[in-house]
Amino acid sequence: MNAIAVYDGTDEPVVTEKPRPEPSPGEALVRTLRVGVDGTDHEVISGSHGGSPEGEDHLVMGHEAVGVIEEPNDTPFEVGDVVVPTVRRPPNGANEYFARGEPDMAPNGQYHERGIVGAHGFMAEYFTSPAEFLVEIPPALAEWGFLVEPVSIAEKAIEHAYASRSAFHWEPESALILGNGSLGLLTVATLDKEFDRIYCLGRRERPDPTIDIIESLGATYVNSNETPVPSVPAAHEPMDFVFEATGYAPHAFETIEALAPNGVGALLGVPSDWEFEIDGGRLHREFVLHNKALVGSVNSGYEHFEAAIDSLSRFSDTFLGDLVTGVHGLDDFEAAFADDDTTIKTAVEFSAYEER
Repeated sequence: MNAIAVYDGTDEPVVTEKPRPEPSPGEALVRTLRVGVDGTDHEVISGSHGGSPEGEDHLVMGHEAVGVIEEPNDTPFEVGDVVVPTVRRPPNGANEYFARGEPDMAPNGQYHERGIVGAHGFMAEYFTSPAEFLVEIPPALAEWGFLVEPVSIAEKAIEHAYASRSAFHWEPESALILGNGSLGLLTVATLDKEFDRIYCLGRRERPDPTIDIIESLGATYVNSNETPVPSVPAAHEPMDFVFEATGYAPHAFETIEALAPNGVGALLGVPSDWEFEIDGGRLHREFVLHNKALVGSVNSGYEHFEAAIDSLSRFSDTFLGDLVTGVHGLDDFEAAFADDDTTIKTAVEFSAYEER
């Protein structure tokens, strides 16, 4: 079968031939429909993140997938069920995090991530997976199912932010998303049902398709070239919730200044090492005197996938069509990895969905 992989020591993905996988007991064989491309994939390609399975010289890419059950074997699924796979797998047998159903909380060394580190991904014509790592979705979402995984990332961060405020009465009204990439835009759409006022900050100038999407969702675009994060409270309002999805290291500390009293910021971006000066005493006071909080969040669990399915079900086709700027087959898969101002979210399509 065909698969898209990156070989060690190279910096571009290629189509390679792999044997069609045979499912083990408790595993289903899945025919891949679409696999999304995101920033993590580009980090894997550049060699700045992730790594091949032990003893192999390449990594099959892709962690945002949707597929159809081809062979259920002894799993609860039926032929034709549409499923999305979760990403993390136990590295050498189960550990306490997987046993508790909390693989997203496992520290480094206690997991592999398919298509990222230690385990081949889903960017192939077929893949196998234990039933416990497959989440069934409605057939109506088959076209957009590759978006479940990134939405689940937002769902987890939002859940953890609310949990950090659960000790008191907290009714947030305003939210600021830092980053107008695909995750930021999906988060704007996800938060739409919970917040009265949503802002999304980016560096792009008009005209720009991401700004159009933000405003079509009823949110306000904030140009960071004109209004940096610490200035947002004065220019707009202090924020009850800040969702950081840029990986721009100063934003972690600027978030504290953008928060309203009792507010919480969720940090999802992963920056490279970066030394810079901050006024630690002032930021410490902001935490203490105004009951502010920051939470870090990475990966997501089964329940976050289920929440993401609910959110994806209410997104409009217009929004999804504007967000996904390209779905490419194997003959032009390179276009899915293009990175320019017209690209928002792309995917590679391996087979078309036909409802049975």
